[in-house]
Parts: sequence; structure tokens; C-alpha cells
Amino acid sequence: MPTFFRTSLPAMLYAGVMSFALFSAPSLAQSASKIGFVDPVRLIEQAPQGATAFAALADEFRSREGELNGRHDQIQAMETDLEKNILVMEATSAQARQREIENLKRRLARDQQELREDYNLRRNEELAKLQALVREVIVELARAEEYDLIVEQAVYVSDAINITDLVLDRLAELP
Repeated sequence: MPTFFRTSLPAMLYAGVMSFALFSAPSLAQSASKIGFVDPVRLIEQAPQGATAFAALADEFRSREGELNGRHDQIQAMETDLEKNILVMEATSAQARQREIENLKRRLARDQQELREDYNLRRNEELAKLQALVREVIVELARAEEYDLIVEQAVYVSDAINITDLVLDRLAELP
């Protein structure tokens, strides 16, 4: 039996793939790819739309936060008053006042937790909008500048391919 027929099928396939790669390599090498890198954290932190959105978010929650701070101050004043007058108060009256303060503290803690949750939900909504806008600008820039690949994470990035500033410039041009 000839030696050719004794060669295994996987070895023949490997040889075929390798010869195809060798013959097609020059054509692949001639088409250079254009690659860019963006720093997503920097884009979110420095995008003018982000600053505007987070300022509006702070305004949205300012009144609720102020109301909770006022209630906190009221509870502290009640505690101070109780400490001053506890010796001249009846025991049942002092206990009732202490229970009232504890109930107010629990209610305040629940309301503070609810405010934090509401704020985080709204913050996440605004972040999602901002991320969608940033991605849209990146895609538009990639198409306009004919990039083949834009990456967000890398171990090392040369300044030559870092296009974060270009994306920030485009974001600044938006209304």
C-alpha cells in the first residue's frame, strides 16, 4: 500500500489548512485593519451630558433629602429635650416619649432607605441613557472614520489608537 494512503485524515486536513493559510497570507497582510480604543469610565465621567444628567438628578432628590434631614434634626431635638426633662417627667410619660422617638427613628430609617433605592434606580436609568448615547457616538465615529474594530478593554493601549478624546469632542458637539 502506498505511503500516501497510510497518512491519517486529520494530518491531511492540517496540511491542507496550512497550505491555504500560507498562500492566502499575503492578501490578508495587504489589508491593514484600523483599530481604536475608548475608555468607557472616562467617557461616562467626562461626558458633558453626564454632568447635566447628574445635576438634574440631584435637583430631583434635593427636596426629599431636605425633608429627611429636617425630620432627623427634629428627632435629635426631641431626644435632647427628653434628656433634659426626664428627671421631672413621670415615668410613663418619659417611656411614651421614648417610644415615640424610637418609632420616628425607624420611620426615618425606612424613608432614608427608600430614598437611596429611588435615587439608585434613577441614577441607573440616567447611566443607561448616557451609555446608549456614548455607544451611538462611538459607532458613528467608527463608521465615519472607517474603523474596523473599537475596543473598550485592553491590557495595554498605545496613544496612537486611543480615540477617547475624539468621542468626548463629538459628545461636546451634541445639543
